[in-house]
Amino acid sequence: MTQDRYGSDVLGGSGSTHHRPARTSRPQPAEAGLVVEEVTTGWVGAVVRVEKSGGMHVVVLEDRRGRTRTFPLGPGFWVDGEPVALTAPVRTTAPVRPTRTASGSVAVHDAKARVARGSRIWVEGRHDAELVEKVWGDDLRLEGVVVELLDGVDNLPDAIREFAPGPGRRVGVLVDHLVAGSKESRIAADAVRAAPAGSVLVLGHPYVDVWQAVRPERVGLAAWPTIERGTEWKHGILRELGWPAADQADVAHAWKRILGTVRSYADLEPSLLGRVEELIDFVIA
Repeated sequence: MTQDRYGSDVLGGSGSTHHRPARTSRPQPAEAGLVVEEVTTGWVGAVVRVEKSGGMHVVVLEDRRGRTRTFPLGPGFWVDGEPVALTAPVRTTAPVRPTRTASGSVAVHDAKARVARGSRIWVEGRHDAELVEKVWGDDLRLEGVVVELLDGVDNLPDAIREFAPGPGRRVGVLVDHLVAGSKESRIAADAVRAAPAGSVLVLGHPYVDVWQAVRPERVGLAAWPTIERGTEWKHGILRELGWPAADQADVAHAWKRILGTVRSYADLEPSLLGRVEELIDFVIA
């Protein structure tokens, strides 16, 4: 026989025909650490966890000796001398903060952007800058590195002389279509000679345009098409994709569409990834 702790009035006389109404068990979330008593067994312990077992929710209680027992959730418990029905705790799910940045670096949350360094990274145009910002923006702000637009590399040596790089004031330059024998390679060599040794680093990728640094499958292509000489490259690409290609507004819209497919460094070609990482390391060294 077990004692009915919710039954008759234990203070009433044995011959009394009057009984107090049974106390109703109030709901009580089984939060970790809550001390409860299981009525039937008299087991007293703190809630360790709530879990699902055999298709039902159960609560695990640990007594003061470290022993544990499992009981079904529901009525049949006391808390502070009052009957309760244990319920699963309400879980408030906070947004999961990413552990990595888009570039794959360890994410540093709640850090203020560092004051801008004297060193700079230069890129040829707006699309280059927007791509670098999307993937490496968090890293650059943390390191205090500013990315600036060159609007082409034809005047790069003059820009280098005007900037006057030196100790603590380095320049890293990302150039499109930097391949042996190209106009860009000759300009890059002149730019390096225009500055003190070790203060300028010019790196590039082999692509005609930074669009090609986005993996082609992100825009539904097996490979970026080859555009014949004499055709403006971006307009030729848009026609190959079947996208509007009438004017610069169509080009801008297309780039926004392409950039929107980039989620992280995994959507970029390694030949761009390595060069940008090297430039960042150079200007923060």
